[in-house]
Amino acid sequence: MRDHLPPGLPPDPFAGDPADPCAALDALEPGEPLDAEEQRAVEEDLEDLAVYESLLAQRGLRGLVVTCEDCQSEHYHDWDMLRANLLQLLVDGTVRPHEPAFDPSSDAYVTWDYCRGYADAVTGHDAGR
Repeated sequence: MRDHLPPGLPPDPFAGDPADPCAALDALEPGEPLDAEEQRAVEEDLEDLAVYESLLAQRGLRGLVVTCEDCQSEHYHDWDMLRANLLQLLVDGTVRPHEPAFDPSSDAYVTWDYCRGYADAVTGHDAGR
């Protein structure tokens, strides 16, 4: 399963290790394929992400912060990691576990809403959905 992960994810530190602690995850049932509406929404998010990154990375922003519904904590996603997660969601309907950002500087991450507003202001049209 790991052989066809989208680009942008960090290398697997346990690749080839017979005692890989994540091997049990490979036995889990795959995610459900996205329906046409869900797929379109993820593709739109990918398009938006490309716009946001092109506008904001040059200003020193590293990515997005998202409040996790499960743990109510903020999760910091670099542009590449978020793109990889969205691509993986398109491929197999799941997002594999990943390591959280190590000691992220919260000033370097913004919300989807901030990105939408910034893109709307800079481009003069509604870039968000």
